[in-house]
Amino acid sequence: MKKFVSILLLLVMLLSLTACHGSKEERTFAIPEEFGTEEGYRRQFTEEDLFNEFTRNENGEVVLSEEKARDKIEKLGGYDKLYRIKLEADYLKKLAFDGAAKRYPMPLSDEVMERMTFELHIMKTMGFPGYFLIVQDFIAAAREMGVSVGPGRGSAAGSCVAYCLGITQIDPIKYDLLFERFLNPDRISLPDIDIDFDDDGRWQVLQWVTEK
Repeated sequence: MKKFVSILLLLVMLLSLTACHGSKEERTFAIPEEFGTEEGYRRQFTEEDLFNEFTRNENGEVVLSEEKARDKIEKLGGYDKLYRIKLEADYLKKLAFDGAAKRYPMPLSDEVMERMTFELHIMKTMGFPGYFLIVQDFIAAAREMGVSVGPGRGSAAGSCVAYCLGITQIDPIKYDLLFERFLNPDRISLPDIDIDFDDDGRWQVLQWVTEK
């Protein structure tokens, strides 16, 4: 028998366990050093580079006033935080396009490229790439452990990036599902991804995440 559990709930439970153990370190996804490091990004990119990347749209067009753009940078944690977010976003992009090569015929169609580029930009500029890296990591681990994992349900099925990462198993382009129902800049909250794990397996997944 399978039991419905929200991934967001799993993460909340994990944070609670962390708090109970007195850890004050910020949990981040471990990106391979050969891909890049925050120190390397600080040498490679200026604050102006980050400002332009995080306040413009996916086509590099200015869409915010100067005041609103600076406010957005501040809400994301300032430039110090943006270096980490950019590193995570770039690695997420790599994984997503690696997955896209397995999900779709190559070369990728213009429709798939535009959808992927748009979704990745929204995830980055809302500060969520680390969240998606962690989620895809423990879903992949669950499958490797033999835990029964459902195809995903709800608004998460509208994400092409989630599909390419293996978080969901439903092609949103094929079924004409909207990404904006899942993640919208006008609604700032953690995207809730609902997945079915088998009853025993979900605790295996939680234990794996806790130990990692």
